[in-house]
Amino acid sequence: MKKKILLLSDDLRMTSGVATMSKELVMGTIHKYDWVQLGSAINHPEAGKIVDINADIREKTRVLDANLKIIPSNGYGNIFTLRSLIESEKPDAILHFTDPHYWQWLYEAEHEIRQQIPILYYHVWDNLPDPTYNRNNYESCDWIGCISKQTYGLVHRVGKMDNEPTFKPLEDWQISYVPHGINSDVFKPTDSVADDLKKYIYEDKEYDFILFYNNRNIKRKQPGDVILSYKLFCDSLPKEQSDKCLLLMHTTPIDENGTDLTAVAKSVCPDYNIKFVNLKLEQNKLNELYNIVDCTINIANNEGFGLGTAESIMAGTPIIVNVTGGLQDQCGFDYTADNYITFGSLHNRKKHGSTLHGEWVVPVWPSVNNLNGSVPTPFIYEDRVNNNDVAGAISEVYGWGKEGRKERGLKGREWAIENLSSKVMCDSLIDGIETTFKNYKPKKKFELYRIV
Repeated sequence: MKKKILLLSDDLRMTSGVATMSKELVMGTIHKYDWVQLGSAINHPEAGKIVDINADIREKTRVLDANLKIIPSNGYGNIFTLRSLIESEKPDAILHFTDPHYWQWLYEAEHEIRQQIPILYYHVWDNLPDPTYNRNNYESCDWIGCISKQTYGLVHRVGKMDNEPTFKPLEDWQISYVPHGINSDVFKPTDSVADDLKKYIYEDKEYDFILFYNNRNIKRKQPGDVILSYKLFCDSLPKEQSDKCLLLMHTTPIDENGTDLTAVAKSVCPDYNIKFVNLKLEQNKLNELYNIVDCTINIANNEGFGLGTAESIMAGTPIIVNVTGGLQDQCGFDYTADNYITFGSLHNRKKHGSTLHGEWVVPVWPSVNNLNGSVPTPFIYEDRVNNNDVAGAISEVYGWGKEGRKERGLKGREWAIENLSSKVMCDSLIDGIETTFKNYKPKKKFELYRIV
């Protein structure tokens, strides 16, 4: 009989990054586990319902005994909802996913919950310094699957802190590297691009080079710097060449969490081609976009993983990325997750040896590490790139030519299948869950400490 996992995350039928990866995790392990999800959303339209989608899942996966139930929720739940779910669904473990600040209620009740079942966490942290303020959160979990190598390293260092008598350092088996996995059957090279999409992008023009921005319009994603860097790149070209370049931005042009990108484009880059695509695209249509464009760019100053560039690699399209957070894992650097326990991050390459990378990427090294913070996150680095360096990276990719970009992109896909595929992610997740079931010991009702 299969064990049942209770998933706490964004409703896997939604389109957020967390929802997308929740779907991949469930679909890739449905042969091994039964799943029930408390599917979260803001003002969920189906809150209060119970959605049984077994028939659909069995048809898609061909797993005849697949079981998936979604309980839509406004927000990420609370201890009262969780107690009810544990009583009614009787899961063998809880897996939660997304920012730890959403789960303080879960960590506050961990002693009660872990007397019955283990708590698992699929976790990413954007940057150094080590978030020592997360230590209690990590100790509240029986197992932590780390989305990036950088996260794996810092969870080792923070989770194993032993400088207080009440600290219980995590053991090695409780920390695993479980990289985000991209579905290679969905994101892939293709010549089958719909005519209506081509017409929408090209209109009546011809482009030799399309740079693709596929991110939210928020400050940390640096969309304004992308526009400025593109302008600097175009400035370096003769007019007949710059006229055949396009910056394609799949984002909301005006967002209170970011800026008015139409105003930025009009003022900063009035002489060059910029087009905004403000559409919610299904994955197959997004894959077509990756196949239309020549390069995908992400120079965010903080980035846990960066799904867009990973999807681009899997689709066979080269990338330009800031060497920060999980974006480091997409560059093909010759470092293991264990290496990151020692050096923390590659965002300051002067501290490390080899920085050889894959042919499918031009990494841009941060020029400065600014320390920022907030009340819940007192300190965290922002890795900022120099726009001239970014413009140089765009020029490098442009110089490869169409055939060169295609060749390098296909090498990136081969690498991604071996390192960042859904299968790699789901196999690693299963290993972590099974290891937890093997080593899990229910917590005692009371713990006594000697105060000296």
